Amino acid sequence: MTALMPRLFGDVVDWFETDFPLRPGHMIRVEDEITEQDYKVRAEVPGVNPDEDIEVSVSDSVMTIQAERHEEEKVQGRSEFRYGMMRRSVRLPANADTEHITASYEKGVLEVKVPLTAPETAGRKIPVTAGG
Repeated sequence: MTALMPRLFGDVVDWFETDFPLRPGHMIRVEDEITEQDYKVRAEVPGVNPDEDIEVSVSDSVMTIQAERHEEEKVQGRSEFRYGMMRRSVRLPANADTEHITASYEKGVLEVKVPLTAPETAGRKIPVTAGG
């Protein structure tokens, strides 16, 4: 019974940290940062092979990160496994340069950098000439 308690409470804590509303599949936890030069998204995707299991796509100013996890652990005569599809979408800033997005993966964290172009002017000034 005492061996079950930490596992039970760990699962409950993870459940409360889940983003709501729940959607089909699992949500990927992300943090983002925007500067004048770029928009950076860091996504938590442990236990995946970045060459085969992660896909980053952009459509209509929305970037989607999708990953599929296959993880098994065998310890002292028993085994545990985690598997399934994870997905998260974020809206990109209006001045995102979607042609030059880069992504890298290290120690379970995917980092996507989206360069930003110079902001467009809000309007233009119309010169007024004198005379008729």
